[in-house]
Amino acid sequence: MYHKSYFLIIILSMQLMVANLYAQFSPGKIPVIPIPKKVNVQSGFFTLNSSSTISCNNPETLSDIEVFNAYIDKLYGFRFKIEKYTGVKKNQVVILSDVNMPSDNYSLSVDSEGVRIAGGNGAGVFYALQTLTLLLPAGKVNNLQIPFVEIEDNPRFSYRGMHLDVARHFFSVAEVKRYIDYLALYKFNAFHWHLTDDQGWRIEIKKYPKLHQIGGWRKGTLIGHKFDEPEQYDTIRYGGFYSQEEIKDVIQYASKRHIEVIPEIEMPGHALAALAAYPEFSCTGGPFETGKTWGVFQDVFCPKEETFQFIENILDEVCSLFPGKYIHIGGDECPKERWKECPQCQELIRKENLIDENGLQRFFTNRISDYLKKKNRIAIGWDEILDEKLSSEAVIMSWRGYKGGIEGASRGHDVIMTPYSHCYFDYYQSRFTDGKLAIGGYLPIDMIYRYEPVPDALNAQQSKHILGAQGNVWTEYISNEEYLQEMIFPRICALAEVLWSPLDRRDYNSFTSRLQSHFKFLKFNKINYSSAIYDISSRIHKGVEKNIEIELFTKFPRGQIHYTIDGTDPKLSSPVSSGNIVSDQSLSIRAALYEGVQQLGGIFIRNFSVSISTAKEITLANPPHEEYNKGGAFSLIDGSTSSLPWLPEEWLGFAGNDLDATINLGELLRISKVTVDVLKENAGKIYLPKEVVVLISDNGKDFIKVASLNQAEIEKMKRALRLQFPSVQTKWVKVIAKNSNGKDWLFVDEIKVE
Repeated sequence: MYHKSYFLIIILSMQLMVANLYAQFSPGKIPVIPIPKKVNVQSGFFTLNSSSTISCNNPETLSDIEVFNAYIDKLYGFRFKIEKYTGVKKNQVVILSDVNMPSDNYSLSVDSEGVRIAGGNGAGVFYALQTLTLLLPAGKVNNLQIPFVEIEDNPRFSYRGMHLDVARHFFSVAEVKRYIDYLALYKFNAFHWHLTDDQGWRIEIKKYPKLHQIGGWRKGTLIGHKFDEPEQYDTIRYGGFYSQEEIKDVIQYASKRHIEVIPEIEMPGHALAALAAYPEFSCTGGPFETGKTWGVFQDVFCPKEETFQFIENILDEVCSLFPGKYIHIGGDECPKERWKECPQCQELIRKENLIDENGLQRFFTNRISDYLKKKNRIAIGWDEILDEKLSSEAVIMSWRGYKGGIEGASRGHDVIMTPYSHCYFDYYQSRFTDGKLAIGGYLPIDMIYRYEPVPDALNAQQSKHILGAQGNVWTEYISNEEYLQEMIFPRICALAEVLWSPLDRRDYNSFTSRLQSHFKFLKFNKINYSSAIYDISSRIHKGVEKNIEIELFTKFPRGQIHYTIDGTDPKLSSPVSSGNIVSDQSLSIRAALYEGVQQLGGIFIRNFSVSISTAKEITLANPPHEEYNKGGAFSLIDGSTSSLPWLPEEWLGFAGNDLDATINLGELLRISKVTVDVLKENAGKIYLPKEVVVLISDNGKDFIKVASLNQAEIEKMKRALRLQFPSVQTKWVKVIAKNSNGKDWLFVDEIKVE
C-alpha cells in the first residue's frame, strides 16, 4: 500500500512538472531573449543527453560548436560527440551552413527527430546555438529537454554593442571574458573596451613602457561619492594593465563568439594617466599624477608635432593588436584652458586658420582619423568631435542625447546611438539603492526596452546611417564583478531585444514574462542580477480640500500591491492598493508586490509629511528647465522629500533662474517656520542658493519680508534650509531662492510651511 501511494505521488508530481514546462514554453513565455523574428512552439519535447551527437557540414562551425560544448560541460558535466554530417540521424543536433542564407540569419527546428540548425555565415550558426542554450533546462539534470519549436531569426541592427570601462576600476582577463560571454549570449557583436582614461592606462605599449608602469597605477582612490563633502581618499596603490599577449587572448576569445573588440584610446582629453608617464606631451610639462578622483581634468594632450608622433606610435601597436575595422579615439569632455594659454597651440591655430580652440580639436581629430584611414581603420569618436569640417569617414557615437546622432546622420556620418538617457548602465536602475553607490541618474529597465535608436527626425536615407546602439558601463562606482553583474542584468536583456528583434515583435508584457523565466537561467549560471523590475513607485495628486492622494503603481504588468501606512512591513494580509490612498495627516507607507504568495522585489518605503502648505495652490514666477520639471510646481508642496542619492524626476531644476514660488494657503493661518529643500552637487554645477527670502501677504499682491538666510547660513545648513520667525498670520507665502551666480543650476524639492 505504501509503495503504490509513493509511486502515485511521483507520477502526479512528474505530470505537474511537465504541465509547468508546457506553460513555460507557450508562445508568449518561451524564455528566449532577444525574442526571435518568428517562433512557433508546439507540444512536446526532444531530449538531449550524453549519448547525443552533433554533426555539421562545414569545418568552420567547429569553433561555434566548441563554445556550445564548453557551456554544456560546465553546467551539465558532459560534451556532445562531434561528427561529420552524413545525413539526418536520430538523437542528434544537425548543423548545416547555408550559403544561400543571408549573413547572420539562422533557423532552428526541434521535433521528435532531433534538432536542426541552418545558418548564414558562421555567426548565424553561433546565434542559433545561443538560442538553443536559452531553451535548455535551468537546473542540473542529465537529460536536456528542449521544446518542439520552429524559429527563423535575424538581427535588426548591424551594430549591437556593449562597453566596459576598465580605467576607473580594473577587471581581470577572466572577468572580461565572462563579460564577453554575456554579450555573446544575447547576440551582441561589438565589445567597446575603454582602455585609457585619467585614472588609469590599461594597455601595454612596448615603445612607451611608462604608460602602464606609471600611468597604469594611482596612489589612491576616492572614497564615497564625488558629491560628498569633503572629498576623502584612501592611500592604497591601485591599478593594473593588460599585456599584449593578454590583449590578443581576449580578442581571440571574443572572435570565437563573433564579437569585434573595439579599443578606446582617449584623446585629446581624459589623458592624465598618459601625461603622468610622459608629461612632455602636455602644454605645461607637468609634473602630473594619475587621477585619484572622477570627473574632468584640465591637463590634456598638447597638439604639437611631437605629441602626434607619440600618439601615432601608440596607434601603430594598437592596430597591430586589434584586427577589427574600428578604433575609438574618444574626443569627449576636452577642456580648452591649457590650449588657450599655450603659445604653441595659439600659433597652430593661426597657422592652420582654425579660428579658435574648437577648430584645434577638429584639427586634432582629423589628423588622427586620417592616420587611421591609412592603416585601413575607421575612427569612432564621442559626439563632441562632430564638426562641419570633420573627416567624413569618422563614426559618431552619440552620448549626449539624440542631437549628435541626428546631426551626424544628416551630414552623412555613420552613427552609433548611446544616449545617456537610455544607454548608461552606470545609472541607478532602482530607487532602492541599499546604500550602494552609482554615478547618478535613473534608468529603469522599461525605459531601455521602449528605446528606439532611429530618431524620428531622420528621413529614410539618413536613417540608414544609424548602425545601431550600445550600452555603456562606466565604472567609477563599480569596483567588483558582482556589482558589475547587478548593474547590467537584466538591463542588458532589454537592450538586446531593442537591437536584435523587429519592432513589431517587441512587447513589454511578453518581455517581462520571458524575463521572469530567464531569471532561473541567471541563477543557474550564478549571475547576480537586480530585481528592480518589480519596483513600486508612487505618484502624488492633489486631493479635495486639505487632502493629498497617493497612488501606488508598478510597471511590472502582473501581481498585487499590498501596503501599510503605519511604517510596518506589508504582508499578504495587508490591504491591496486598488485606489489612491487619501490622507490629510503625515504617514509612512510601506508596500510590496506579490504574485500569488510570492513577494517580488523589495519593500517600497516612502514617508509623507503633511504641513500647512501641502497640496495648496502654488505658482512659479520662473519656469524650471524642461529637463527637470517632471512633477511641475506641485512637486514642491506634495508632502514628499526626495531621499539621496537624488533622482532627476523628483526635483525641479532652474538653469540660471531663481526660484520664486507663491503659495496660496486658502485662508488666514498662523505660521512661524518655512523649510526649503535644496541640492548641492558641485560636479554637476548644482549649487546652493546665495540667499533665501520668505515674504508674506494678506492679498497676494503686497508682500513683506519676514525671514531670510545669507550664503554663510545656507552653507552651514546644506540641504534643509530652515527659516524661523515670530508667529505671523498670512494667506500667501512667497519663497525666493536666488541662484548662486545667475548661470548655474538651482535644484529645489519641497517647501514646507509650519
